[in-house]
Amino acid sequence: MRDLSRLLRPRSLAIFGGGWAENVVRQCEASGFSGEIWPVHPTRSDIAGRRCFRSLEDVPGVPDAAFVGVNRMATLDVVADLRDVGAGGAICFASGFSETGHHELQAEFVARAGEMPVLGPNCYGLINCLDGAMIWPDQQGCRPVESGVAILTQSSNIGMTLTMQRRGLPIAYLACLGNAAQTGLADLAAAMLADARVTALGVYMEGVGDARAFAQVVAAARRAGKGVVVLKAGRSDMGRSVALTHTASLAGAAVVSSAFLLQIGAGEVTSLPALIETLKVLHANGPLQAKTFLSVSCSGGEAGLVADAAESTDLNFPAVPIETKARLSALLGPLVSITNPLDYQTFIWGDLPLMSEVFSVAAEGFDAALFVIDQPNPSLCDVASFEPAFNAMIGARAATGRPVFAVSTLQETIDEGLSGRLFEGGVTPLLGIDDALAALSAAGVPAGAQGWLPWPVSGLRDAVLLDEVAAKARLKAAGIAVPKGVQAAELSGLDASALSAPFALKGLGFAHKSEAGAVRLNVHSLERQAPMSGASGYLLEEMVIGGVAEILIGGARDPVYGATLTLGFGGVRAELLKDTVTLVAPVTTAEVETALRRLALWPLLDGFRGVPKADVGAIVEVVLTVQAMLAGDESLVDIEINPLIVHQGGAVAVDALIRMELT
Repeated sequence: MRDLSRLLRPRSLAIFGGGWAENVVRQCEASGFSGEIWPVHPTRSDIAGRRCFRSLEDVPGVPDAAFVGVNRMATLDVVADLRDVGAGGAICFASGFSETGHHELQAEFVARAGEMPVLGPNCYGLINCLDGAMIWPDQQGCRPVESGVAILTQSSNIGMTLTMQRRGLPIAYLACLGNAAQTGLADLAAAMLADARVTALGVYMEGVGDARAFAQVVAAARRAGKGVVVLKAGRSDMGRSVALTHTASLAGAAVVSSAFLLQIGAGEVTSLPALIETLKVLHANGPLQAKTFLSVSCSGGEAGLVADAAESTDLNFPAVPIETKARLSALLGPLVSITNPLDYQTFIWGDLPLMSEVFSVAAEGFDAALFVIDQPNPSLCDVASFEPAFNAMIGARAATGRPVFAVSTLQETIDEGLSGRLFEGGVTPLLGIDDALAALSAAGVPAGAQGWLPWPVSGLRDAVLLDEVAAKARLKAAGIAVPKGVQAAELSGLDASALSAPFALKGLGFAHKSEAGAVRLNVHSLERQAPMSGASGYLLEEMVIGGVAEILIGGARDPVYGATLTLGFGGVRAELLKDTVTLVAPVTTAEVETALRRLALWPLLDGFRGVPKADVGAIVEVVLTVQAMLAGDESLVDIEINPLIVHQGGAVAVDALIRMELT
């Protein structure tokens, strides 16, 4: 891995270009950058009041970092010159490379850079708020910090927008990746996280690039007590189309990328506000270990908002423990109902000692506490009466050592000044109930399994569909039970003498037999069966009856994440139900069992209302067998078993599709 330390924390900067380069100089001056700044321009005498050097040869030293703000063809020469003099790295602003189809030009760019680290091309820049190095050709809203989060974005405009946040998030680094021709997401993330002053990492991601490398970065971050949160673009078909044309990177399907992020221990959010709020949680607390949460407010309306919002998260707001309930009742009186969320009403409002005791007692009974509060507009109102509440929160944090969050219902009712005061007191300010709960959920994602990596990626390949007979022969050879059956090219050739009715009669040569009318169930005799139009042959099987559930199990190669496994409720209603969970291979028995419990219809497998329990162990065994088949045969492209009919004591693959590499 290349050493990016000089590029990230430069003591000298070479600036190439005109107007954009001038902006870089001004940004560095405004931030108090104390290192050398050397503008380079062949004709101008000065840039932003600083003397210009005619060429890199005239610069009085070797730059640690360079901003290259010239056209794409000149960029190639400047990058080569920087490499030759031993520069620490370069940020290349010019566009017109692979993102516009000029792949050969980007290959030349990488060749010219050699081992010198480069960001881009088509990269807006890098902001270092720790050391004042603003290699950034435009306005930005960051402030100097002594520690804070790192943010990586694959969109320059999203990056600029994030610098303008006024939610109190301390940003240590913000960088754009551009085309990531040489230095990718994982490389830059690892280098930023290696700085002890960085507390967490946030990523606006269009394509992960090297999934295995990113998994290793997240694992290293978690070992260091630093959390990672991702906002993944390309969740919709339109979004994926934009991602492909905008960054020339491959965006994986949303469900697969979400599965991958969960398995590596990275939180995921779906909006920029939630990304910022999650980073605030991670900055102040690290990856959140809390399992139980308490919500406290002085209004039933706010309590109701929290309760409703919590329904769409995995956060646990359990009942108040009996001992805590008794202590709170004694403090708040008989008119206050002790519930969670807790509405403590206004009997104690303004009484700092009593509020402090109530808040501390309440927080002791839970892993983390949310105090919902909205400060009045200080330009119009007297905010003094709210000070006891904020001080009581700070006191509860100090008294209990538990994470404490001040949660506003509106974004504008906790401003930057108040956010700073709360952070200093150990309380994390979160803006907006929905974003706050999304942030707490994302910050609490458990670490991934130690040493886990997705399988290496194999290229997309042309494939041929096996007929059902051949597919089931492969399943049977792997140890998966299939129905007893016979096949023939014509209906008249089917011999049912060794089978027991009722039968399932199927026409071969169809990917989706039900839609083609090529499946007939509860057949007792072949005498009156008519041929099926378009069938290449016929399969007659004993029907599998008396099952507890019909399950779908699939395994497929993935061009970004290696291979995936999908399991859920299936049969002819699979697309209607859409009750599935996707995992990224490899997975263990415990992970498959946990995934099954995430299904909405899991209770139907677990004996809901007297229904017999399904043999969950048999389902798990089939999933792991499908995984083993993919691992053992590189020519196997994908498998789908739908349905797997599950009994109380076993499971049978009733239908199967397998595609093999076309050779």
